[in-house]
Amino acid sequence: MPRYFVAIHHPAGYDAAAAEDDAMHRDIDRLNDEMVAAGIRVFVGGLQPPSTARAIRRPTDTDLLVTDGPYIEAKEHIGGFWVLDLPDLDSALSWGRKAATACRAPVEVRPFY
Repeated sequence: MPRYFVAIHHPAGYDAAAAEDDAMHRDIDRLNDEMVAAGIRVFVGGLQPPSTARAIRRPTDTDLLVTDGPYIEAKEHIGGFWVLDLPDLDSALSWGRKAATACRAPVEVRPFY
């Protein structure tokens, strides 16, 4: 069965403590429970803010450079994601809609190769 990446996007400067309430957490927990019951959830994970990221670049053929912060400065970042086993894109979009509703945030749905 194909796998899909369902990513939650947060705006730059997103403050989870201020933006997320108990109702939202319950909605996300219910969505996770629904995914498990449907047998489609492979993996789920929340990510810390981009300020905790480290970027690794290869500026020359031999050197690797590690720098603080995200690889790309952006107005949005991925705050969390699911990897789901689903039969087709329509199913993935249906679950993506549920994720956008539960998380109260934009969602990106992408198939794996």
